[in-house]
Amino acid sequence: MEEKFMKEALKEAKKAADKLEVPVGCVIVKNGKIIARAHNQKETKFDTTKHAEILAIQKASRKLESWRLLNCEMYSTLEPCSMCAGAIINSRIKKIYIGTMDKKTGAAGSVLNLFDDYTFNHKVEVETGIMKEECENILKEFFKKLRNIKKNS
Repeated sequence: MEEKFMKEALKEAKKAADKLEVPVGCVIVKNGKIIARAHNQKETKFDTTKHAEILAIQKASRKLESWRLLNCEMYSTLEPCSMCAGAIINSRIKKIYIGTMDKKTGAAGSVLNLFDDYTFNHKVEVETGIMKEECENILKEFFKKLRNIKKNS
């Protein structure tokens, strides 16, 4: 089941890559159905807060007409940053499935762990390594392509 939804998050990541956005994709699931999907849009929207996770939370909140995303699960191709991890905690998401970890800005265990190291009023379950290789590869290919574009311009 986890792979089914991570494949959908990877489709979102591909949309981001096609727009020369860092290819991160995210879906939010409730009762076995996707209620929101999003991908990074920082570059196209000129907004540092337009991360896939934040956009998906906003869409899911509108869909459920509530900021509380109770019993929802998130699938993200990349470990969330501290901004996104904070939003995940505050939105009351039950569990996050992470494709690959982010050794530079990750806030679910790589650099710091907002989900485990602090006592917040809501605890988010975390599972990592879902389709890890595919999630890593889309990022590696994107940055390789970006380096080639910069080198040739």
